[in-house]
Amino acid sequence: MTSATTPSRRLRLGMIGGGEGAYIGGIHRYAARLDNHYDLVAGAFDADAGRGHRFAAANHIAPDRSYDDVHALIAGEIARADRVDVVAICTPNHTHFPIAAALLDAGFHVICEKPMTTTLDDAVALHERARSTGLFVGVTYTYSGYPAIHQARALVAAGELGAIRVVQVEYPLEWMATGIELQGNAQAAWRTDPKKSGRGGAIGDIGTHAYHLAGFVTGLKVESLFADLATFVAGRALDDNAHVLLRYEGGARGLLWASQVAIGQSNSLRLRVYGEKASLTWQQEQPNELAFTPLGGAPAIIKRGRDDLALDAKTRARTPPGHPEGYIEAFANLYTGYAEAIRAHIEGRTPAHDPASIPTSADGLKGVAFVDAVVDSHLSARWLKPAFT
Repeated sequence: MTSATTPSRRLRLGMIGGGEGAYIGGIHRYAARLDNHYDLVAGAFDADAGRGHRFAAANHIAPDRSYDDVHALIAGEIARADRVDVVAICTPNHTHFPIAAALLDAGFHVICEKPMTTTLDDAVALHERARSTGLFVGVTYTYSGYPAIHQARALVAAGELGAIRVVQVEYPLEWMATGIELQGNAQAAWRTDPKKSGRGGAIGDIGTHAYHLAGFVTGLKVESLFADLATFVAGRALDDNAHVLLRYEGGARGLLWASQVAIGQSNSLRLRVYGEKASLTWQQEQPNELAFTPLGGAPAIIKRGRDDLALDAKTRARTPPGHPEGYIEAFANLYTGYAEAIRAHIEGRTPAHDPASIPTSADGLKGVAFVDAVVDSHLSARWLKPAFT
């Protein structure tokens, strides 16, 4: 995704967490570098300060900009003429709110991992902080960065599918099919701890991705939902499988499945949208192709990189057709969109892109509200409407 302006400099990026052994921190760094919009210049990379400083040194961060924690980073950066512009939060869920709130209060833009917070009250408070300060908060719903997803969104918006009837979205994984949290897997350990992950397990970790993707492509808002959560691994405190029935405003129906115990599935996010005139199918493991099938017609495969695609799809592609692009590039598309929003704030102008084309704190709030409604629906066995849609 290309920026609409010619910047005078790269944005200065800081990072909280994401250090040694943290998968998602590396993804953020790759994405930030890919389109040349950021320099990583500061950070507090680990809860263990010593380990964080070693990681900073290995990644060429100046010693005086390697910090023990977020409060030290704020204190050290706020008085600098070359202070960081934006800070990426790559830490477990329960730390997102206090870190992001402190950064916003100090005047820094924020890029935050999802879910944005672990409680709805915190999500509301953080979104309101972003609105009141005018600062940018991006939430990394990565899969909305794929060019094919923007093409799907454009086709729905143009009425090519007609009225939407059915939305099916699923995100099955195998990686927690056994109790790996008890076998030294740190990533699984905090994801299965309600104090760190929040109320949702699979539904919060991957179900929110599926929920955001369905809404991003279709533009539909949920009227009510009915959830059935399950915990298949003995002793696990949070759900590892979720089925959610969705009723959308306007009459469309949907089904969302999120599972961390689906043996044989690696990262099998899939979206199917059925309208009165046509349907769309997209799979994350084959992200460069979008299947479009008109009523009574033959399926057509729309490939990334074609000249006749929607502008938002074309601007998010970097290589010609036949040269695959994937997850890192999708993540980089978010980072480039964030860069344009942040530069627009710094320069006092309107962003060149559609603000709804990148996930922000508003999307983060909807994701947390979705998790809350799912858990409450499961516990009460009732249809419920998320507080924010």
